[in-house]
Amino acid sequence: MRILVQRSLKSNVLVDGKVKGMIDKGLVLFVGFTFGDSEKEIDYLINKVINLRIFDDEAGVMNKSILDVGGSVLSISQFTLYADSKKGNRPSYAKALDSIKALELYKIFNERLSEFVNVQTGEFGAEMLVNIQNDGPVTILLEKGGA
Repeated sequence: MRILVQRSLKSNVLVDGKVKGMIDKGLVLFVGFTFGDSEKEIDYLINKVINLRIFDDEAGVMNKSILDVGGSVLSISQFTLYADSKKGNRPSYAKALDSIKALELYKIFNERLSEFVNVQTGEFGAEMLVNIQNDGPVTILLEKGGA
């Protein structure tokens, strides 16, 4: 499981020209799954996301978590996090989990994460336009388990 985390001042996702999810201060998460991923990886990475100290404290030091600042999450499914471009110029997505299993894990991820913070989402499998006002910019890749 991989999550690309971006600290955001304001972000939204559009599907068919309509806003599907929108947040102010918080995190945009691009979430991808691979073979062998389970609820164990989900729980581990949720703990990382909610406790990741990447928001500024009063001294301007990244020392606060999303819980500390009362932020929200915009969660976007992203199978391309498992792109492999070692051979040739066309990436292979063979390491990405099939859509049926990935959707099941993605739903579990968002449900569990919503126990801690407000979670907005895109639409799994849809063509999406994601607008991110990346604050910093701060972008961090989290990973656990899988292939």
